[in-house]
Amino acid sequence: MTQELIIEDLTVGEGKAAVKGALITVNYRGCLTDGTQFDSSYDRGRALQVVIGTGRVIKGWDQGIMGMQVGGKRKLTVPAHLAYGERQIGDKIPANSDLVFEIELLEVLTRDE
Repeated sequence: MTQELIIEDLTVGEGKAAVKGALITVNYRGCLTDGTQFDSSYDRGRALQVVIGTGRVIKGWDQGIMGMQVGGKRKLTVPAHLAYGERQIGDKIPANSDLVFEIELLEVLTRDE
């Protein structure tokens, strides 16, 4: 089991950086460490919009997306304690699961825009 968040830049973006409190738009794919996919915005055909850095997503996302720039792609390997911990999520994510996300940052909006 992973203990720390692992952040790998697959593509470094050149646009605006994600900062605490920004409304971000992302496409993502989420898998268990064995490669079993449990969620994908690509499959739904709709990107996710969420405020980052304020506890509205798992801690691994709040920490792992900070500083990412628009146009970038990042792989986050999120240890269970920064994901859902001891909670089982539906029938797809067992308790105490480390999770792997590939995230593509499409847009960052801050309050001054």
